[in-house]
Amino acid sequence: METTVTKDEKTTGTAVRPDVEVAIIGAGFSGLGMAKKLQDAGIHDFIILEAASEVGGTWRDSKYPGAAVDVPNHLYSYSFEQSPEWTRMFSYSQEIQQYIVNISYKYNLRPKIKFNTRVVQARFDEVNNLWEATTDKGDVLRARFVVGAMGPFAASRIPDVPGLKEFKGIMAHTANWDDKIDLRGKVVAVVGSGASAIQVVPAVQPLVKELKVFQRTPSWVIPKLDYEYSELEKSIYRNFPIVQKLRRYAIYGITELLATAIVWDTPMTDLMEYFCKKQIDAAIKDPELKRKVTPNYRLGKTRMLISNDWYPTLAKPNVELVDHGVEALTEKGVVANGKEYPVDIIIWATGYRSPSEGFPFPLTGLNGRDLNQYWERGAKGFKGVAIAGFPNLFTLMGPNTGPGHTSVLVYVEAQQEYIIEAIKLCRQNGYQRLAVREERQEEYNRELDKKMSKTTWGKGGESWYYTKDGRNTTLYPGFATDYVLSVRHFDMADYQIA
Repeated sequence: METTVTKDEKTTGTAVRPDVEVAIIGAGFSGLGMAKKLQDAGIHDFIILEAASEVGGTWRDSKYPGAAVDVPNHLYSYSFEQSPEWTRMFSYSQEIQQYIVNISYKYNLRPKIKFNTRVVQARFDEVNNLWEATTDKGDVLRARFVVGAMGPFAASRIPDVPGLKEFKGIMAHTANWDDKIDLRGKVVAVVGSGASAIQVVPAVQPLVKELKVFQRTPSWVIPKLDYEYSELEKSIYRNFPIVQKLRRYAIYGITELLATAIVWDTPMTDLMEYFCKKQIDAAIKDPELKRKVTPNYRLGKTRMLISNDWYPTLAKPNVELVDHGVEALTEKGVVANGKEYPVDIIIWATGYRSPSEGFPFPLTGLNGRDLNQYWERGAKGFKGVAIAGFPNLFTLMGPNTGPGHTSVLVYVEAQQEYIIEAIKLCRQNGYQRLAVREERQEEYNRELDKKMSKTTWGKGGESWYYTKDGRNTTLYPGFATDYVLSVRHFDMADYQIA
């Protein structure tokens, strides 16, 4: 795979052929789905570059106790591959990972994947209109088009608190869990109270001697309508696939209805908050603990969570909720609100590097434009799929395409179809370079900001949704259906062609 560009080629403009037409970076849900749709479109000259030794992305790595999906499986799965074999409404990570692995075999995608190959930098060759992706092995791959499918959760985050290297016990992040960690009889700290924390805390509580949960901000948590599928129900899905398809549509409709409570501040928001508070009242009797877990902001401002066992677990006698962020670590434990809490193990449930902070590797476009500098004040793109100054580059789950209320795959599959249309038009017309117009991108983002100002997120906040200046560059300010319709057709007028 190793290729080089000679000095003569760069200075004389001698045509350089690409090694591959399309390079997909990442073999998770987004990357494999992109590959399958390329095949469907008759585009077979592609490669998938994957840093790990197996497909799956987040679901391959999310092995922490209790890891599960928070969107019903019938919707959190490919529309073209509805499985009747799901064991429950909200599957655990192992089952989702197996589903992704099965996809890679069923559609013969594995021969297209170059495993254990991490992209460390990429630059656009303006002379030849090619992307040059350098791997950690020192190889350089030339591609006409690049699709970034790393997902929004490619890099885990541990806060840079004082004393981080002084702690003598065991530390682990939920995104990089070590199955060899023995929690039995230990004093354990879980730092965080977000999506991974509300799963790992109930899972480890029965094992540990004491559990200290450090919460910076309480989350709104609604009941989880989970159950195991019976053999009868699965048999119906096997024999009558239309039933499962109809159920998928029904679940999608319900999640779109949830947008009226999450995306905007409405009477539906009041209703959702009511159910959340009823759940608190049913599980927690201690007034002080009840105060700690009750948010003082409107539902939707941060990610809404689902769980049936979060509040009951916090009320257990071996659990202490510390409603303060971690200030420092010592050799023996955690310091919060000026008090030291001795612990044996620290579990960081602190999420991931924000998508608004840029790509996980240096990316250089036209005229030396560096993406991470370009996004220094917050990520911006065009429809979350293209970025001005970066020709022939497409992103899956780019800026402002995150869902606050439904399955991410609804957005991803619409983006994939848009990208396919763009590549096909280039092939048919012999276009070598496709770059979204800067003025069109700016116009699009002004429209987004107007929409965002009318949402729950319009006044800014402190969660990972927001940039330092309070802009939400993560979520789409509307219904998923609205976004899907916005990318239904590729418009050449939005792009500069060469």
